[in-house]
Amino acid sequence: MDSKTKRLTALLLSLVILLVVGAIVLVNYQELIGNKGVNGEESAVMFQNMETEADGKVKGADLSAFLKDDTFFDAEEKIYDGIVQVTEEETDVETDVAASELTLMATSVERDLRVRIVDKSGNPVEGYGFKISVEGTGTYKDLDEDGIIYVSGLKAGDYKIVMQEQEGFDEVAAPLTVSVKANITYTPIEDISYLIKAESEIDTMTEDTDANDVQEKDADETQYTKLLEADQSGEPIQLGIDVSKWQKEIDWELVAAEGVDFAIIRCGYRGSSSGYLVEDPYFAQNIKGATEAGIKVGVYFFTQAVNAVEAVEEASMVISLLGDYALDYPIFIDTEGAGGDGRADGLDVETRTAVCETFCKTIENAGYEAGVYASRSWYYTMLNTDKINDYTIWLAEYRQTPLYDDHYEMWQYTSKGSVAGIEGNVDLNVSYLGF
Repeated sequence: MDSKTKRLTALLLSLVILLVVGAIVLVNYQELIGNKGVNGEESAVMFQNMETEADGKVKGADLSAFLKDDTFFDAEEKIYDGIVQVTEEETDVETDVAASELTLMATSVERDLRVRIVDKSGNPVEGYGFKISVEGTGTYKDLDEDGIIYVSGLKAGDYKIVMQEQEGFDEVAAPLTVSVKANITYTPIEDISYLIKAESEIDTMTEDTDANDVQEKDADETQYTKLLEADQSGEPIQLGIDVSKWQKEIDWELVAAEGVDFAIIRCGYRGSSSGYLVEDPYFAQNIKGATEAGIKVGVYFFTQAVNAVEAVEEASMVISLLGDYALDYPIFIDTEGAGGDGRADGLDVETRTAVCETFCKTIENAGYEAGVYASRSWYYTMLNTDKINDYTIWLAEYRQTPLYDDHYEMWQYTSKGSVAGIEGNVDLNVSYLGF
């Protein structure tokens, strides 16, 4: 064909294609407007009543409405940022610790056993009522399901501990033989860390009730509220503070510039209600900050131990928390009351004194100096001072001249002190150690 004929043929084909496409569009449009819309109304009427925006889109239309349609996505899996999230119903993988290897661990302080069922990481396995048999004594169950079983009142000797079968576990821990001690040896428990809790794990309102037990008769209006330059006789002294989480953030450089020589820092406490061992949340940053600022440091622990065994636990916790930090001042046990409701507030003098002795002996056996903190009235009525006077005595009495008639090496003279770098009140102290 010549070129004229080819052009004519192409034109005719194009016209045929246009006619076919037009017919298809017309048929689909008629079918569309013939269908009924929501609630039985004609779709044609619905379209006629819709307003449009300047860009031609229907006014008020929710273009993301499909996201609210639960049937729009595949129900078996959802994809977020390329990660397939499978629902619990779709997986046969168990997420408990049944596949973990269990191990028995045990310690004895005095005629007792504290048995732990731990996983591969050494953490107590919680959420199961494990049972153990202690040879010659009976079977014991983990009633609170914390992975720890405590047995007391045992005679000295070797005991074989056998773990019984537990539902959900293919195998149990291997048996363990432990020597039960007849008497306290005042030796720190090496693996005490498993008993230490963070404040995020407890109710601080009921547990941290460290009450200032300096009674009215131990304080008067003559007390100093500023850092001293010398004692009453003009002898040189070291000036110090004691702090805990209650002082919050501390600018230790400013504190040092104020002339503070030392700081006694709370490392932790035993819960007044539960008896949990709890780390003070500001301990690490306080001892680090004070040390870096050139301030000498010591630590104290607020006790609520009800017997000598718990005193060993408290001393062990302190030693564990110290790590590689060097101390210039002793480690003190704070024997104040907890407002009358503390688990140790009702102890008799003999038991409370034994707690303090045990704590201090355990601290000294670990290579540290030990001391006892209390108010004048507490020393007089709640402790047998003859049994603790060999340790550093830290007296709390808020008056210009203490009335306490026994010896003391440190004196906390006010709880209303003011020091730059610390917001609010802080306890102020003087130390005669080294003079």
